Amino acid sequence: MYISNHIKIEALKQKICVLGCGWLGFPLAKSLVKKEYLVKGSTTSVEKIKALNSNGIEGFLVQLSSEGITGDIEKCLSKCDTLVLNIPPGLRKNPEANYVKQMLLILPYVEVSSVKNVLFVSSTSIYDDHELFPVISETSQTSTTSNVAQQLVAVEELFTTNINFKTTVLRFSGLYGEDRHPAKFLSGRSNLKNPDAPINLIHQSDCIAIIEKIIEQNAWNDFFNASSITHPTKQTYYNSICEAQNLPFPTFDNSQKSKGKIIDSSKLARVLDYSFKIKL
Repeated sequence: MYISNHIKIEALKQKICVLGCGWLGFPLAKSLVKKEYLVKGSTTSVEKIKALNSNGIEGFLVQLSSEGITGDIEKCLSKCDTLVLNIPPGLRKNPEANYVKQMLLILPYVEVSSVKNVLFVSSTSIYDDHELFPVISETSQTSTTSNVAQQLVAVEELFTTNINFKTTVLRFSGLYGEDRHPAKFLSGRSNLKNPDAPINLIHQSDCIAIIEKIIEQNAWNDFFNASSITHPTKQTYYNSICEAQNLPFPTFDNSQKSKGKIIDSSKLARVLDYSFKIKL
């Protein structure tokens, strides 16, 4: 009797694949395991497979480039209900990279898999900055000049228009956490632009909680902007963080008018009934 009930409980558990277990994907996968999901995860590092497996994540080595996919992506996706596609485009470091082509290589594997739902991690960098700091919603105009924006929007459309599964696009603002804060990178630097621009950041813990909310509530076929609900100016915020951590202040260029935007996350808060954990 115990065995049959145990099998029934196991069958009800949702299996999730996190494609891209990096700075965000790995702690997300660990959190999903704690919530008793069955989790698979990919990494590009042989050494990290052991770390994934030791945390209850079935690890797979999957490497992606514009030329092709190395590794067993079919097994990584096998029997999964939901895919969290969390592979950053890396276009700032490598502007010549073809992110669209990379995602086109993944798409056929997802189409023939058991995956019913895809959560695509995108970015609010698809929206341009402006002098008047507009409030940006999910329906705001995306950039027509930025290479990063155009490739991200093209990939969003690849997945949201695919009839083989449901896709929700989650556009995160700048990611930060206790071990990765932009103030440490900017500390002591000079002539930083846009001192009066509003800050749009989101903490790692909020990112994870929001992804879990989408999965738990089956909030598919939708778009969400995700940024902290407070937006201090760049100069005020980074100076305050540097002061609190006893770091050298950055200096700012005030010779030109600042450009920026305010990312509105009210739709996410309303639809998912979500309250942000970390405020700036």
